[in-house]
Amino acid sequence: MTILCGPTSSKLGRLRKGDLRCILYGGAEKPSEGSAGGTLLKLVRRAKLVPTPRAWDLLSIALSVICADTAEKRGDSPDGWTRAIALRVAVSDPDFWNAHKGLIERQLKFLTTDIWQLEFSGLGLLPKPPKIPVIPEENCVALLSGGLDSFVGAIDLAALGNKPYLVSQVSPGDKQSQAYFASKIGGGLSHLQLNHNVKCPGENDRSQRSRSIIFLAYGVLAATSLRRYKDGESVALYMSENGLISINPPLTPARIGSLSTRTTHPVFLRLFQDLLEAAELRVQVRNPYQLKTKGEMLLECKDQAFLREYAAETTSCGRFARNGWKHCGRCLPCLIRRAAFHRWREEDKTAYVYADLSKNDSQHARFDDVRCAAMAAALVESEGIDSLATTNLNGFAMGDLAPYKTMLTRGIKELGQFLASAGVR
Repeated sequence: MTILCGPTSSKLGRLRKGDLRCILYGGAEKPSEGSAGGTLLKLVRRAKLVPTPRAWDLLSIALSVICADTAEKRGDSPDGWTRAIALRVAVSDPDFWNAHKGLIERQLKFLTTDIWQLEFSGLGLLPKPPKIPVIPEENCVALLSGGLDSFVGAIDLAALGNKPYLVSQVSPGDKQSQAYFASKIGGGLSHLQLNHNVKCPGENDRSQRSRSIIFLAYGVLAATSLRRYKDGESVALYMSENGLISINPPLTPARIGSLSTRTTHPVFLRLFQDLLEAAELRVQVRNPYQLKTKGEMLLECKDQAFLREYAAETTSCGRFARNGWKHCGRCLPCLIRRAAFHRWREEDKTAYVYADLSKNDSQHARFDDVRCAAMAAALVESEGIDSLATTNLNGFAMGDLAPYKTMLTRGIKELGQFLASAGVR
């Protein structure tokens, strides 16, 4: 199957049997079609921003990748995981993107662990600029998810005298909190909330390994709209996440595939930066917390009073919607969150569905994530971090691995200390 993505006006070629057509920046015209980004153009127009043409193309590519990642089911692949994905995307500058498709394919292969084959055609979206544009005066862009890490990142930027333009992907349960945080941090910051709204016919894949590329594309769209960018300067794009989650070492051998995401992995971010440089997009992607644990982020936050007031209102849970908009308290993101509060030595006022992990049953202490985290902490304590980290560390791509290993050791120790305090044995 080839997935063909573009606006309704694009000409992507004839559909063959089994192919999927996805409409970008609009709704599907037939039940057999998919769609993505139906509200994006309207929201950017409402903000009166003027992104560069290649930033629009990058967004079209990112939307198309999300469509493909959603439509292609991993269970249909020979090994039950690795997919071969053929994707054709309508852009405004197909010659440029076809010349660099190998770089994008390598980036996507690392991000989703699939084999990608890309092709670009013309007539992609390139909107007319507004008659009276808004050129924001902010000096950087920060992604604000509603999670604790991006919250700390925005607080620190504002506390250090920066004025970030905040950009969010709207997700169930987070829209209001994102807007609320933006209104409070730094006395109130400009905020753009977008949603890819991907819809594909039939049963969809839920692994969502490609989601970080759409977040970054939103950020680039905003960054190229700033006064600083229009004046010929570079713009920093902050994607804040703690180093343990960023590297995301498999806690057991069974977690190498489906439970080991690479959303902000430094290798992926480096490949994405290479693409920006090839496209002559003067945007610098930064994760200031790459070598920090989540607990260290809380301890070192530049505005402790503000953090204490609002930290519990952030979202970390991987099953937030499934638990009635509550943290489960036992998935790995929740465990790392709880360990960070424990390290911070501040009261964790978050309501957890499975708060008491000392209960020795399959719903608490013997729940898979809890059990694997405890095993990992014991293994690292006895044998060192190399017993876990080698599959997610690449010296050729990342350079000196010693700082990463030191950070991971601290992160796993942080996790183990919390589990011990919670009565998990």
